[in-house]
Formats: sequence, C-alpha cells, structure tokens
Amino acid sequence: MYKQGDIVLGGLFETHYASVFPKSFFTSKPQQPICQGFDIQGFRQSQTMLFAVDEINRSDSLLPNLTLGYRLHDNCASLGVAFRAAFSLASGKEEMFDQAARCSGTPVVGIVGDPVSTNTIAISSVFGLFKMPMVSYFATCSCLSDRQRFPSFFRTIQSDAFQVRAMLQILRRFGWTWVGLLISDDDYGLHAARSFQSDLAQSGGGCLAYLEALPWEKDVAEMQRIVGIMKKSTSRVVVVFAFENHMFNLMGEVVKQNATGLQWIASEAWSTAIVLQTPSYMPFLAGTLGIASRRGEIPGLKEFLLRIRPDNETIGSQDNNLVQQFWEETFQCRFAPASTEWTDEGGRLCTGQENLGTTETEFLDVSDLRPEYNVYKAVYAMAHALHDMLQCVPGRGPFVGQTCTSLQTLEPWQLVYYLDRINFTTPFGDQVSFDENGEALPIYDVMNWRWLPDGSTVIQNVGVVKETAAKGGEITLKEDIIFWNFVPKKPPRSVCSESCPPGTHMVRKKNQPDCCFDCVSCSEGEISNMTDSSECLSCPEDFWSSPQHDVCVPKTIEFLSYNEPLGISLTTASLIGTLICAIVLGIFTHHRTTPVVRANNSELSFLILLSLKLCFLCSLLFIGKPRLWTCQLRHAAFGISFVLCVSCILVKTMVVLAVFKASKPAGSGGLKWFGAVQQRGTVVFLTLIQAVICTTWLVSSSPAPHKNTQYHNDKIIVECVVGSTVGFGVLLGYIGLLAILSFLLAFLARNLPDNFNEAKFITFSMLVFCAVWIAFIPAYINSPGKSADAVEVFAILASSFGLLGALFGPKCYIILLKPERNTKKAIMGQGVPK
Repeated sequence: MYKQGDIVLGGLFETHYASVFPKSFFTSKPQQPICQGFDIQGFRQSQTMLFAVDEINRSDSLLPNLTLGYRLHDNCASLGVAFRAAFSLASGKEEMFDQAARCSGTPVVGIVGDPVSTNTIAISSVFGLFKMPMVSYFATCSCLSDRQRFPSFFRTIQSDAFQVRAMLQILRRFGWTWVGLLISDDDYGLHAARSFQSDLAQSGGGCLAYLEALPWEKDVAEMQRIVGIMKKSTSRVVVVFAFENHMFNLMGEVVKQNATGLQWIASEAWSTAIVLQTPSYMPFLAGTLGIASRRGEIPGLKEFLLRIRPDNETIGSQDNNLVQQFWEETFQCRFAPASTEWTDEGGRLCTGQENLGTTETEFLDVSDLRPEYNVYKAVYAMAHALHDMLQCVPGRGPFVGQTCTSLQTLEPWQLVYYLDRINFTTPFGDQVSFDENGEALPIYDVMNWRWLPDGSTVIQNVGVVKETAAKGGEITLKEDIIFWNFVPKKPPRSVCSESCPPGTHMVRKKNQPDCCFDCVSCSEGEISNMTDSSECLSCPEDFWSSPQHDVCVPKTIEFLSYNEPLGISLTTASLIGTLICAIVLGIFTHHRTTPVVRANNSELSFLILLSLKLCFLCSLLFIGKPRLWTCQLRHAAFGISFVLCVSCILVKTMVVLAVFKASKPAGSGGLKWFGAVQQRGTVVFLTLIQAVICTTWLVSSSPAPHKNTQYHNDKIIVECVVGSTVGFGVLLGYIGLLAILSFLLAFLARNLPDNFNEAKFITFSMLVFCAVWIAFIPAYINSPGKSADAVEVFAILASSFGLLGALFGPKCYIILLKPERNTKKAIMGQGVPK
C-alpha cells in the first residue's frame, strides 16, 4: 500500500501469517514465495498506520503545510520477505508489483515495524550501520535493547525483559514456584527463556519444572512428547512465550490428550488472541492470565475502517490487492478475475458494494486496541521527531556547525537524534517517550480469559504491572474478579515441595531443582523461626530449643532442691539425725552420773554427739541452689566435723587399750599419757590438722558454683566444683586415715575381757563408716549433676547414722530399758542380771 507525500514513512506488517516457498530446480529463475493465510489483525494494524498518517496530515499543529506519505509492505511471516521489503523501502528501488503502480521510488526516512523479533534483529543489524530509524510496535526481544548493536532502533511495546519481570510478579503474587516454560523456537522465545531463567534464579522465587521449544512446523510427534511432559509434571502452571500459530498446534494435542488442570500464563504475543477462544479450546484455556501491551483508544479509527472499499482511491484502496483479499475474506466472495487465494470456483462474485458495517467481524472491534495502539504511537513518534527536526535551531543537535536541514537535504540518521528526545501525550492520556535504550515506558495490562455460563468468552483486564525507578516492579490486581478454571474457584497450588514450617529446614533433593526439597526437623538445640528456612540456628548457651524447635527457651536449671522428693527425703533424714543426737545428748546429760555414761569417758561421748550433730547439719549445705559461700562451707564443715568425730573415737579407743594395759604390772605407768588434758589436746590437734588442710584448699583453689551443660543438653546443672581435686582428696584421705586407725585399734581391743567392751561397738561403727566411704568414691565419680550431691549427702547421713547407732544405741538401750544393768557391779561384771 502506498501514498505520495512530501515525506514518506515505511511500514512492515504481517497481513499474511504463512509463506510457501516454491522449490528451486535451478533450471529457471526462482519464483517468489507465495503469501497465504490472510491475517485480519495484521491488516487492521496496517490500516491504523494509514489512519494515523491521515490524521497527522489533517493536523494544523503537527507538520503543518507538509504531507506525509507511506509505503507499506507485507512480511508474509517470512524473514526473507521482510528483509527484502525493508531494503526496498530504504533504497527506494523495488520491482513493480502492479503494472498500474505509481510508486515514486522515494526512499523512506524511517520504518514502522517489523512486528517479529527475528525479522527486526536482522533488519536493524544492517539499518543500524546507516542509522536508519525503525520504530517497532510488536518486536519485544530483550536483545534489541543493545544500543551498540541497534543504535537506531526504537519500540513502542515493552521489552521481553520487562515482560518477564511482570510475569514473575504474577507468579510471586499467587505463590507459584514450580512452573513449566514453553517457548517458540526463535529469537523471541530463546531470549525470553534466557531472561526468565536468569531473573527466576536471581529472585529466588521459583524453579522450572521443564523447558520446551515449540516447533514452527506442525510436528505431531514433538507435540505429543511436549504435552506428555506437561501431563506427567507436578507443575500446574504453564508459562508460554510463543505466537498464535504455535498455540494452535499445541492446543490440538492438549485437547487430544485431555491435559486439564493447567493454569496458563500467556505472553503478550497471544494473550488477547480471540482466534484461540473456541468452544473446543476454552475448557482448557479458560482462566488464562496474560500480559498484554497497554490498551488504548483511538478516536475515529472505526469510522476510518468503515471507509475501506476496493474502489476508494483516497485511502490507497483502489487497485490494491490486499484490500481485495480483505474484502474476499470478510464477505466470502471473489472478484473477477479470481484471486490466487480463491480456490472455490463455485463461489459468488464480489461487487465491491457490500456493506462492511453490517458484518460481524473482529476487524471493526476497536474496544481492545493494543498492537494497533502501539502502531498509532509509533507513527506519531516519527511525526513528532520530524516536526522537531524541521523546527530546529541552527548550531544545535545534529546540526552543530551547519544550518538546519530541509526536505531536500533531510537524512534518516538526523531523525534518530530527535526520536531519542520525543515526549508527547496521546489522546488516550498516555505519555510517549523513549529511554536511553529506545524503550517505551514499562507498563502492561494483566488479562484474564473468562468463560461465561452461556458458553461465550471475554478477555477482561484484571490489573496493571508497571515499573518505576523508585519502587521497581509493582503489580495491582483485582483478584475478586479473576476467573479461575478450577474447583473450587481459587488459584491452584503449584509448588514442587510444600513450604517447610518453623522448626524445620529445607534439604534439597538430589538431582532436583532448588524448589524440590525435604523438610527436616532441626537438631536438638537448634531452631528455625521462619517458613522455608534454609538452615537452623543454634540457640545461645543458656537456652535450648522448644519441643517444636521454633523458639529458644531458657534451659531448665537443675540442682538438688529442697522441693523435690529426693531433697525432701535427705533433709528429713538430716533433721531426724540431728534430733536423735539432741535426744541422746539429753539422755546422757540426764544420766551423766550413771556408771554407763561415766565408764565410757563421758566428755568424749558428749563431744562425739556434738560432732555427729554437726555432721547431720552440714549435709543440709549440699541441698539447695549452690552459692559461693555454701560451696566453700559445705566441704570444710563436712571435713572438720567428721575429723572431730573420728578423732574422738580414736582417742577413746586408745584410752580403752591403755586402761587394760594399765592393769598389768608392766604397763602401770602408761595411763599418765591418757589423762583428760592429753585426750583433749589430741582431739584438738588432730582436728586442727584438718582445719589447716581445709584452709589451704580454700585459699589456693576454692570450690565455686558452676553451670554445667555437659550432662544434659537441655538442662543447666548448677553444681559446686571442688576447685582442687588434690585438696578434696587430701581432705577425704585424712578422714579415711583416722577411720582406719580407729578401726585397727578397736579391732585389737574387741576381745578385751570386759562386761561392757566398747571396743566392739567402735569396731563395728568404724567398719560401717569405712564401708560407706569406700562405696562413696566410685558412686560419686560416676554420678552426674545433682546425683553427686545426693550421693555425698547419703554417705554423710549413712556414716553418721552408723556411728550414732553403733556407739550410742547399746548405751541408750541399757540406760532406758535395762536400768538394772546401769550399776557399778554390772559394769564390773559382778552379779550381772540376766
């Protein structure tokens, strides 16, 4: 299609969606490819450019007194056709496509198009060398943003890089982390896949279940394989970067295999494709969410489209083969002679007078203009750039050091400078400008395919995705009006693995993507307090993990407490022992003049009772929360009390032996060494030695409270560490030494001739004492935590009760129950009552 003008713009449109290349046998000149499949939408886009040019020509403010012309070519969905057409436009040289053609052969100053990314890449790679501006309305490949490779390329549609980010916004909004990706096997699909994978990995928002390329040709076996993968996959979401013809081939196999239960995410290339909304496809495609270029309104376009007629010369229709093909496609007729597209010889003839306004065709539906709106903005961008260039100021812009250009000297490369700087607003209220990469403002509409109860379908706008410098990607959705093709009417779940709750962490499955993982509980002492934690965190030293492993709780502090049964039992036993000592002391005090009390060295007996009472009481220092003073006092009091007791027993045993030896002539002088003063002195001396040992121990390495976490991970055992093991060993060893000496001396005196031989009872008491403390050592070493304190208290109480019972039990028995034996004669063995 063409029109003369002072300045001519070129256009590349896809008004046929297929090309057939005749075979070449190299015996004659190769024939040109045949364009097939009239594309109504592509034709409407080309007519939108005509409308924009006509509107500009009628404007008094934009390019006044100038007429824009146009030369439009069909790319026939073929790279070869598009490439040749572009260079025909740029050079002004082309073959006559019609004998009546009136092409001027004037080169164009810029081209609107091409709609296909692959075609645009090839054309712009060469055009960029000559700075010929191209403004595409549908080529979205992110590779075209490379300003070094494509310095003169612009577009009014958003880049796939932003389209990918917009799709990821939708995926994140609904929590879809496990998706399949289908792409067209061309630059559009391959670059989109690369961007999708890269952005998905960087955002950490999901993984690909599969990635498949849809072939351009109808390959049944390949489509069967791809749909089979989709059905087997656990992913419920399918993202498709492809074109309508790919979807036609794919949906045929989807219907055949009944691949239901999928949520489709459409790229802008097919998100508004009405031709896919057929009764056979909608059970599968209903609920599709898609990204679409910004919808706009073009006032007056419908009226312009209604003026198209085969005989309307004013809009370039007369003798135009494309208009005739459109007329034949719309009214299902043929012109005479029949066009090459018409094969039914029995069809009715077109008169050219048919009423276009009475037909039901998508060609006249201007309620959802998207690619057309981009065409409209592209033409106006060219016009504004031309206007600014012709209104230039000498010495500025591309005219440094020279005068401004004129229509006769205008060069396409000069237009690139002004295209970079255009900024205008469309009648719909959208701002049009290009960034440093020739990109349009990043904004998309979110579309939803709604299936109505009556079987009809509608594509509704349910939101907007836009990108700003301040906030980055931002999505606004009307979720309450989105149609979901699932039961219940809610978004599907599409994850490889369900989220790991707090208390667990993710462990990636072997040979699987990052989104496929197992949820493993955190180890003891570790927690995770967030969903989908990649690792567990260790609790601080004084804290432990809760049973759910989602929070750190303070560790249980454990010690031998007065409130627990064991502590209560030991405390009770200690108090009972103390009470018994007090009772025995009272009995001995009351009967201090009786022979039993006097015959057994009453002073030492009272001292032994006092020391045993201290032994019983010192066991209380081992119960309760350890503090510094209790840790220091408990062993010192225990060691001194027992040494006092055992030293008294030792002296008493020595006195018994000395008394019997004194009855013999040879030993009559030995008693002078065992008088009362000597006895007291010996006891004090032996006790002072233990006091020195305790003092040295406390000064050099004092016992102190310690929080032990070695025995139980979830508990803190508060215990007293002995400080110096040597000091503790010397303390116990000294007590053991005195006990062994007492035992040996008592054993030697056990058979001395006496009616009331106390040596027997001392022997027995020392035997019990030594047995208890010998058993104590391994039990104490192998008892953790508070059990060690309990063992030590038990040893103190057991040995104390053993001494109390063995030494004072028989005496109390005689005093209280056998008073007749508590006489001097009975003690001397004279007339002992039976």
